[in-house]
Amino acid sequence: MSQRGSILRRVATAAVVATWLAALVVPPVMLLRSRADWLEQLDRPEAQTDWDAFRHDMRQQSDRDGPVQRKVPKSAEPPARVWLRDYFRLAVVAWVLFVGVLGGFFSLLVAGVLRGAAGRVSNRGTAAASLAQDEPCRQGNNEKQHERDADDTQ
Repeated sequence: MSQRGSILRRVATAAVVATWLAALVVPPVMLLRSRADWLEQLDRPEAQTDWDAFRHDMRQQSDRDGPVQRKVPKSAEPPARVWLRDYFRLAVVAWVLFVGVLGGFFSLLVAGVLRGAAGRVSNRGTAAASLAQDEPCRQGNNEKQHERDADDTQ
């Protein structure tokens, strides 16, 4: 393999791994940084009032006849508050698990493709020389095959 192909492969592999790590780490970190602000906003009385008004509207709409039956949410708190307070760690673990496995597998696929492409680029000169050496052998095989075909037809 040529020096240039090896360097390109290493740079491309490093870029794929860096992208995978960024996709793995950045979203949970951003959620963690903004979680406190969101919880603070959801703890305000206005948020609870809005949620109570929404539940009241759903109760009124569930009594009506129509094509869509509305269900009254069971939670007394807004779902975003419950998610951020009770299920945040589970969401981060699920993100890291799924992106880690799927992104890692995809990174391996890309690295394998890059390795194969770099190998083909470096072997082009030797492949052409090998084909030129094999040409006389193939012609001889064709003549023998023609003779066998003629014998088989008789």
